[in-house]
Amino acid sequence: MKKILLTLFLSLTIYGQTIKDISNIVGIRENQLIGHGLIVGLPGTGDKSQFTMQSLQNLLRNSYIKIPTSSIKSKNIATVMVTAVLPPFARQGDKIKLKISSIGDAKSIDGGQLLLTQLKGVDGKVYALGQGTIIANNNNKRSGFIYDGATVENEINFSLQDEKFITLSLIKQDATIATLCEEKINEEFGKNIAVAYDTRTIEIVKPNNISTTRFISKIQNIKLDTMMKKKILIDPVKEIIIAGSDITINPVTISRKGFTLRIKKSNLDEKGWQNKAKNKGLDIGDDVTIGDTPVQVDLNNALINTKRLPTISDLVRSMKVMKLDISEIIDTIKMLDSLGAIDAEVEIVR
Repeated sequence: MKKILLTLFLSLTIYGQTIKDISNIVGIRENQLIGHGLIVGLPGTGDKSQFTMQSLQNLLRNSYIKIPTSSIKSKNIATVMVTAVLPPFARQGDKIKLKISSIGDAKSIDGGQLLLTQLKGVDGKVYALGQGTIIANNNNKRSGFIYDGATVENEINFSLQDEKFITLSLIKQDATIATLCEEKINEEFGKNIAVAYDTRTIEIVKPNNISTTRFISKIQNIKLDTMMKKKILIDPVKEIIIAGSDITINPVTISRKGFTLRIKKSNLDEKGWQNKAKNKGLDIGDDVTIGDTPVQVDLNNALINTKRLPTISDLVRSMKVMKLDISEIIDTIKMLDSLGAIDAEVEIVR
């Protein structure tokens, strides 16, 4: 059954930010986990590398079955690297998502069964155990995921209960924002408890008459009404893009295998409108082809709002008209972000 593609556009620039939106609390963070696993049950799409055969031999040896690797001819197994993110304050029994990537020459790992796999942190300790049926990515069958595929077995020892102060770290350094946060926090509590030590770091002393958790909650919900936010949310697995309708794209050229994206400088008249005769704003591939089939594109109607600078909404609509894969659209937005062509925060939803 064909997968439904949902692309949703929302305006995200009409509310004030809070301190939580622009900062992290030092010490409260995610931790990366990694492990090496074995997949079984593949329909002849596995790999035959010596590494895979050795892994299977070791597994069978633990079950007191001795067999030489030379006698293992199966194509139904594959070796993979397994990664996961351990959230802050994860507790025993919590479920976390696994990402799976083949490290052999397997053609596909879709539907394979990941056998019990240890997931370790950088300290070498096992923090979770993973197992389950893999769902391969649409655009790359050699990688996939397992939702709730691992169970947390050990917790990271970190407690806020006895903390006398907390330290905020701004996501982006900015002296003006750091000063504003300091002023808003001191204003909220009616005394000078916050000090901005540099353009990213703000240290806050906790009053004695409040719990640490409630203290953090109050700080994170302080509004910074003078600031507005633009964000693009991308979920590659569910193939969803959420973007503000007014996020514009600066002049840039991106040439890829299937198309060329050229965004030219706008020519605005005294009313702020583009002169259509001089500039169409967004030009996606004059001679674009997908495979062997030419794609005819109506730049004036189907592709682009020609009245002002092209936006992310225009770009996604244009690329959908061209029947480009969602992975191409996502990669293009990432490129625009890395080139500094869009003034917005791109967030990949895990």
